[in-house]
Amino acid sequence: MPDELEQKISSYGTKLYGLCIKLCGSKYDADDLYQETWLRVCGNLGRYDRSQPFEPWLTTVCVNCFRDSLRRKKFERLISAFDDDESRDRAMNSVAADDNSRDNAELWEAVRRLPEKYCTVIILHYFRGYDVKELSGILKIPVGTVKYRLHRARELLKGELSQ
Repeated sequence: MPDELEQKISSYGTKLYGLCIKLCGSKYDADDLYQETWLRVCGNLGRYDRSQPFEPWLTTVCVNCFRDSLRRKKFERLISAFDDDESRDRAMNSVAADDNSRDNAELWEAVRRLPEKYCTVIILHYFRGYDVKELSGILKIPVGTVKYRLHRARELLKGELSQ
């Protein structure tokens, strides 16, 4: 199993870390989420159905770890916890430049202010490329619920960005 896990980390580690950063909004929290995800994968690799693609399963594990950390910590969205604009900007600039350039800073702020269930579907759909059916499997919710959440999230973002 160690060789198999090393191969999975080598193949999927970079994409997983990018997802962790997008979900958490800070490098510090993303590091914790990344590590927790791989620990959980290691402990549950025997449960993985090898007839299915690995990446959606890995994404499900990551999202579940993220949700667990939110429940455990019971903290508000990270973007509202910054003491000032300077610390918020430092965190936003620490995220990969291709997705979070200054041109997109306002969008990212708006996405991070969304409730967790909307933030998650936006990130996974628009920034990670999962379709509605894949999201349904990852989030363990019906396709109709995924569609509704995407629709509602777009409405909320439109309202946030038009202010």
